[in-house]
Amino acid sequence: AVVSTQSTGEIRGFCHTYNGEEAVIVGIEAGLSTGDLMIGSFRCHALTLMHGGTVPSILAELAAKATGLSGAKGGSCHLYTDTFFGGNGIVGAQVPLGVGLALKLKYQEERNISVVLYGDGASNQGQVFEAFNIAKLWNLPVLFVCENNKYGMGTEAYRSSANTDFYKRGDFIPGIWADGMDILSMRQATEFAREWCLSGRGPLIVEAQTYRYHGHSVTELGTTYRSDEEVKRMMKKHDPIVHFLCQTVSANLITEAEAQEIEAECDREVEQIHEQVMKEPGPELSEAYTHVYINPPPNFKIRGCEPKQYIVPRDA
Repeated sequence: AVVSTQSTGEIRGFCHTYNGEEAVIVGIEAGLSTGDLMIGSFRCHALTLMHGGTVPSILAELAAKATGLSGAKGGSCHLYTDTFFGGNGIVGAQVPLGVGLALKLKYQEERNISVVLYGDGASNQGQVFEAFNIAKLWNLPVLFVCENNKYGMGTEAYRSSANTDFYKRGDFIPGIWADGMDILSMRQATEFAREWCLSGRGPLIVEAQTYRYHGHSVTELGTTYRSDEEVKRMMKKHDPIVHFLCQTVSANLITEAEAQEIEAECDREVEQIHEQVMKEPGPELSEAYTHVYINPPPNFKIRGCEPKQYIVPRDA
């Protein structure tokens, strides 16, 4: 729905999809408990949905509608819920913030963990290693998840990283590798990691090896640095949704006919949501300057783009 909506111009700007990587977040969520906190990168739609968001509020935010999760001020990269702290547009910036969330949990003696997701492209950021250091120094309950989809924008991992075993990059922080195309593998890794983090032994790194079908963003085809045949091969042989379907059918948990009906029902539901969301209004101009001051100064107003145009924020 997101890809088709951007192609029609209803969603503008950068839009980083999660197609192909679904098993990572589904498996992680299956291994977490109520109250666990999460923060991620700009590729955050699925993370937001799984950690408290809804399809209507997410799609509304992408389409700059007033009912969006961030009131149309965040867009694709900046989605939030009560326990999901973004959606961060700056590569790697979420990692130290996630460590801060873990510090909050430990300080307030809460039995929860902070899950910090970042990509292989962000793994060489200096702030990542600084965050590793303080997280281990204070033995904070933080799970670092490197979503290794093999390409940082258009650069394959081996061309930018001297060590592509990202689960070993923590030095003093132990790590494990998990199949990021398998929901059950990610669930088991998360359950183990959560128990580890809450045992007082501090942080853990999980490398989730996965793959994205689209380019870095929807408008980038992703075929200049990898072949179309490679993408088709991954979709045919390693698709996480198809793989999970095969597992559930083999275990007699569901039939193929039932799975097809579920898929059709989901398609109908998303189509209805899309139709409704696109009819919703965008934010009023007076909303553009809200959330700037806690208490706006008296007679506060902002000069607009047109001569003699002044905008009075809603809260002023």
